[in-house]
Amino acid sequence: MTSVSHTPHVDTGLAAGRSQANSRRWVVTANMVLGHAVAVPAALLVLAEIVVLSAGIVGRYVFRSPIVWSDELAGILFLWLAMLGSVIAFQRGEHMRMTAIVGVLSAELRAFLDVIAAAASLAFLVLVVWPAYEFAADEAFVTTPALEIVNTWRAAALPIGIGLMLIAAVLRLIRIASLRSLLASLAIVAGIIGTFILLAPVLKALGNLNLLIFFVFVVGAMVFAAVPIAFAFGLATVGYLALTTSTPDVVMIGRMDEGMSHLILLAVPLFVFLGLLIEMTGMARAMVSFLASLLGHVRGGLHYVLVGAMYLVSGISGSKAADMAAVAPVLFPEMRQRGAKPGDLVALLAATGAQTETIPPSLVLITIGSVTGVSISALFTGGLLPGVVLAIMLAAVVWWRYRREDLSHVKRATGRQIGRAFVIAIPAIALPFVIRTAVVEGVATATEVSTIGILYSACAGLFIYRQFDWRRIYPMLVETASLSGAILLIIGAATGMAWALTQSGFSASLAKFMTSLPGGVPVFLAVTIVTFVILGSVLEGIPAIVLFGPLLFPIARQVGVHDVHYAMVVVLAMGIGLFAPPFGVGYYAACAISRINPDEGMKPIVGYMIALLIGTLIVAAVPWLSIGFL
Repeated sequence: MTSVSHTPHVDTGLAAGRSQANSRRWVVTANMVLGHAVAVPAALLVLAEIVVLSAGIVGRYVFRSPIVWSDELAGILFLWLAMLGSVIAFQRGEHMRMTAIVGVLSAELRAFLDVIAAAASLAFLVLVVWPAYEFAADEAFVTTPALEIVNTWRAAALPIGIGLMLIAAVLRLIRIASLRSLLASLAIVAGIIGTFILLAPVLKALGNLNLLIFFVFVVGAMVFAAVPIAFAFGLATVGYLALTTSTPDVVMIGRMDEGMSHLILLAVPLFVFLGLLIEMTGMARAMVSFLASLLGHVRGGLHYVLVGAMYLVSGISGSKAADMAAVAPVLFPEMRQRGAKPGDLVALLAATGAQTETIPPSLVLITIGSVTGVSISALFTGGLLPGVVLAIMLAAVVWWRYRREDLSHVKRATGRQIGRAFVIAIPAIALPFVIRTAVVEGVATATEVSTIGILYSACAGLFIYRQFDWRRIYPMLVETASLSGAILLIIGAATGMAWALTQSGFSASLAKFMTSLPGGVPVFLAVTIVTFVILGSVLEGIPAIVLFGPLLFPIARQVGVHDVHYAMVVVLAMGIGLFAPPFGVGYYAACAISRINPDEGMKPIVGYMIALLIGTLIVAAVPWLSIGFL
C-alpha cells in the first residue's frame, strides 16, 4: 500500500527533474550558439582593425600617400567591436563589478544577489534598447565625410549590441536562477523601478538632492550588490534623466556613443592584444630571464626582478591583467623554491600592478587623454619617473624583508650567461623603448604605435623566438574583444553619467567647494589622493577617471596644478585603491593569476601599500617628477 501510494510522486518528481534538465539544456545550447555567433565577428573585427590601421600606417609613412578613409573605417569597426565585445563580456561574466561585499555572504544569498544583478542589468538594457534604435535611425540623415555612407552603418552597432546583450541577459537569468528566485528578483527590480516612477512628481521637486539619491545611494547600492559597474551607472543615469528632467532618453545613448567613439580609444583593444601577444611569443619570458640572470644572486633578487619586469612589460601592454599573467608564471616557481611565501608573492605582484599604472602605454593614461583633452604624448612622458619613484619605494621594502635571505644554494650567473640572456632579450627589451619614443617624440600616435608593436611582436615570435602558436590566435582575439568591450561600455556609461552631473550644475558646485578649501594646492592634492584611493577600490580605475576626470581637471588648473602632474597623482592614488584589499578588484585578479588564496596576501601587502602611498605623496609634493621632462 505504502509503495503504491508513493510511486506516482516519485515518478512525478523524476519527470519534473527531467523536464527542468531539458529546459536548462536548450538554454545552454542557445547561449553557446549566441556566443559563437558573436565571438567570430568580434574576433574578425579585431583583426580588421589591425589590418586597416596597418594599411593606413604603410600608406602614410612608406608611400607618403595617406589613405583618407582608413581612420573613418577604423572608427566604424571600433564601435561594432566595442558593442560585440560587451556582449561576450556579459556572457562570460567579465564586466567589471565589485564582489568584496557579496563574497563574504552565504552561498545562498550570494547566488540570489547574482540573479538580482542580472535582473538589474536586464532592466537597463530593456530601458535603452528602443532609444538606441531611435538614435541609429536618426543617424540616417548624417553622411560620413570620407566613405560617404550613411552613419547608420556605424550607429546600428548600439541597438544591435544592446539587443544581443538583452538576449544574453534573459538566457543568463533562466540558466542561473530557479523559477522562484527568477520571479522574486524580477519582482524586486520591477518593484523598485515602479516605486521610483510613482515618486517622480516628488523627485522633481527635490532638485539637486536627486544627485544624492541616484548617483550616491542608488549607484552605491547596485555596486555593493555586485551589479556590473557599467549597468549600475547606466540604470541610475537613465532613471535620473527620465524621472527628474525633461531630457529625452535618446540623449543618454548619444553620450554613450560619444564616450565610446573617441579615436584615441582605438588604442585600447590593440594594446590589450599586444599584451597577450608578447606573452605568447615568449618576449616577456626573454625579458624576465635577462633580469633574473643579472639580479638572481642577490638577496631578494627575484623580487627586484618582479618589480623591474612589471615596469618593462607595462611599457608594451596597456592591460595590468596581461602584464601580471606574463610575468608571474615565469618568476613564481623559482621564487617559491627559494623559500618565498605565497602571500608575499601575490602581495608584491599586486603592488607592482599599482606601481606601474603610470607607465606608458597605460590604458588609464589613454582614457585620461580621451576624456580631459590632455596630450597623450605629455602623459606618456610624465608617467615614467613616478613609476620609478614607486619602484624604489617597493625595492626598499623588499630589501628590508629579505636582507637575511639564505642564498648559499643559488649559483651566480656567469658573464657569458648574462651576455647570452641579454642578446636573446634585445628584441623584446627594444619594444617598450620604441613605443615610448615614437609617441613621446610625436613620430606616431598611440594607436599607430600599438599597431606597429603588434606587427613587430608577430615578426619577433615567428622569425626570432620561433614561438608562435597559431591555435591561440582566435582565443586571444576573442579575449581582446571581451576585455575591450567591458572597458569601453564602462567608458560609455560613465560618460553619460558625467554629462548628467555636469548638466545638473554639480560640476560648478564642486569647483566652488574645491577652490574654497583652505591650504591651497597641498590640501587640494591631499583630498584628491584620498578621493581616488576610495574611488579606485569601489569603482575601479577607468570608470572613476571617466566620471570625475572632466569635473576635477578644470578645477586643478584653476588652483594652479599642472594637468600632467595632476594626472599622475590621480592615477597613482587610484592604483592604490584598485590593488588594495579588501575591496580592490586588482588584488583579487593578482590572486587569481597567481592561484594563491587572497587571505595569504592580506598581511604582507600592508607594507607595500604604505610604501606606495609614501611614493604617491612624494610625486604629489614634487611636480618636477611628473613634468620635468615635458
